[in-house]
Amino acid sequence: MEIEIDIEGWPDGDWADLAHRAAAAAAEVAPELGNPRLLASLLFTTDAELQALNRDWRGKDKPTNVLSFPMLERPDLVHLAPDGPPEMLGDAALAHETCAREAAAKAIALEDHAAHLVVHGLLHLAGYDHELSDADADAMEALEAKALALMGIANPYTAIDAA
Repeated sequence: MEIEIDIEGWPDGDWADLAHRAAAAAAEVAPELGNPRLLASLLFTTDAELQALNRDWRGKDKPTNVLSFPMLERPDLVHLAPDGPPEMLGDAALAHETCAREAAAKAIALEDHAAHLVVHGLLHLAGYDHELSDADADAMEALEAKALALMGIANPYTAIDAA
């Protein structure tokens, strides 16, 4: 998968490298994301920008940590041949202030939380949805934990359960 990354309103850091590492880890646990034909865009931006996107596209006038806008249906993604023209998987965006607040509240590094949200957003683009059922949420959380473990990042759900 090829990722186009835009960064605006985030502190200095190697966010692009983090995003590429998170995408590689996501593709390890969800192999459909490793299709070389896939293109995705990832925006690291501000709460104000994500609030506008959330309001305009979801009717929720508040910021959130990550939004995903898939452009392929899951069956089309899963059956996408590796050869052929590029296919747009979708767009994802992360809000800096919300991510930073959440990371501070969990006492984890912003980089680790951002990696988690990149993986989370990419899994949404691949058709995973934690809001459908408890079983879907458990499956998505398990994939996220496995991807983060590949990056040397602790399971964010174990930390929540232990609290």
